[in-house]
Amino acid sequence: MKKLKVMSIFGTRPEAIKMAPVILELKKFSEIESIVAVTAQHREMLDQVLRLFDIRPDFDLNIMSEGQTLFDITSRALLGLNKVLTEAKPDVILVHGDTTTTFAGALAAFYHQIEVGHVEAGLRTRNKFSPYPEEMNRRLTGSLADLNFAPTETAKENLLRENVPAEKIFVTGNTVIDALLKTVRADFKFPEEFSRINFDKKIILVTTHRRENLGEPLRQVYKALKALVEEFSDIEIIFPVHKNPKVREVVKEELGGLDRVFLTDPLDYEPFANLMNRATLILSDSGGVQEEAPALGKPVLVLRDTTERPEALAAGTVKLIGTNREKVYNAAKLLLTDAAAYKKMAEARSPYGDGHAAERIVKALLWKHKFSSERPEEFTG
Repeated sequence: MKKLKVMSIFGTRPEAIKMAPVILELKKFSEIESIVAVTAQHREMLDQVLRLFDIRPDFDLNIMSEGQTLFDITSRALLGLNKVLTEAKPDVILVHGDTTTTFAGALAAFYHQIEVGHVEAGLRTRNKFSPYPEEMNRRLTGSLADLNFAPTETAKENLLRENVPAEKIFVTGNTVIDALLKTVRADFKFPEEFSRINFDKKIILVTTHRRENLGEPLRQVYKALKALVEEFSDIEIIFPVHKNPKVREVVKEELGGLDRVFLTDPLDYEPFANLMNRATLILSDSGGVQEEAPALGKPVLVLRDTTERPEALAAGTVKLIGTNREKVYNAAKLLLTDAAAYKKMAEARSPYGDGHAAERIVKALLWKHKFSSERPEEFTG
C-alpha cells in the first residue's frame, strides 16, 4: 500500500514546540512517510527546539536575515516552499497556528493543489490588527485549510460560524500541552546563569514581544515592573528578553541594573518550561504562555487588549490587563497580596488539553485517508 506523505512546515520556536509532538507521533506509523520542512523564520530559537526533540529537518530554507520584514519572510518562504513541494510531492502539508510561515506554507500548498491541515485552527480575536499579523495569518490559513485541528470547542464554534463544514473539523486539544508534559520535571537542574536567583522568593516570570506593544506600551509595562520590585522585597523578576532591538532598548532603559530583576537572553524551551513551573506569577503578551501556564497551575496576566484564547478567560486561569502602567501594577499586586485571589486563578482548571492532542491529529489523518475506518474521539475539555 502506498504510504501517506505528510509534510510538516514551520519556522519559529513556538511552532516547533507545538509541532514536535505531532512529528514524533507521525513516526510511529508505518503507513506514514513523515517529512519536515523548516523556513527558519527565527533561526537560533528554532534550532533549540529541534535539538530538544531530536528533529532533523529534511528541508531547511534558512530564510532569516537581519532586519527582516513581513514582506521578506513571506516572499522568501513562498518561493522556497515552491521548490520544496515540487521536489517532495507530499499528499498533505501540516502548518501550525498563525505565523507568517504558516500562511506562506498554506498558500504554497494551495498553489500546488496539496491538502492543507491546520494545527491549532479556529483561534480568533475578530480584530485583524490585534494581534498583528497573527490574526490575519490564521484567518487566511483557515480559508485554505482542508482539515482543521481545533484545540477547543470554542475554536470549533469559530470555524462553524465561518461556514467550515463540521466534517472538516476535529477537536484535538492543544499539542503544546503534549510538549509541556514531556518537558517539565520536578528534578530539573537550571543552568549556571540562574544560580543568583533565590527560588525561595516569589518568582515573577515576564515575556514580551508583540509588535502592537512595541514602544510606549512596553515602556508602561516595564515601569510597572520597576514599581513592583521596589515595593515588594520578597519578589524576584526573571525576564528572558526578546532579541528584537526595539524590545531590548526599552528594557535596558527601564529595568537595566535593577536589583532582583534578572534579564537574560531568550531561553531554550526546556529551561523556560521548567521556569514556568517554578514561577509564582507570569506576565506575558505571548499566546502560547496563556495555554501552557494554566496547565501548571500558574496565573497569567496577559499584557494585551485582546486574546484569541477566551477559554482561559472563561476558566479564570488568565486575566486580560493590557499594558497601562497602573493596571499592570494593580493586577500583579493583587495576586501578590491576596491569597484567595491567587488561589482562585491557580486552581482553575486548564481548558487546553490532556497530553493526547498529537495522537488525535494523526488518527484523524489516517481516518481521512482511509487507513482507518474509525473517526477519532474528540477532546472534550
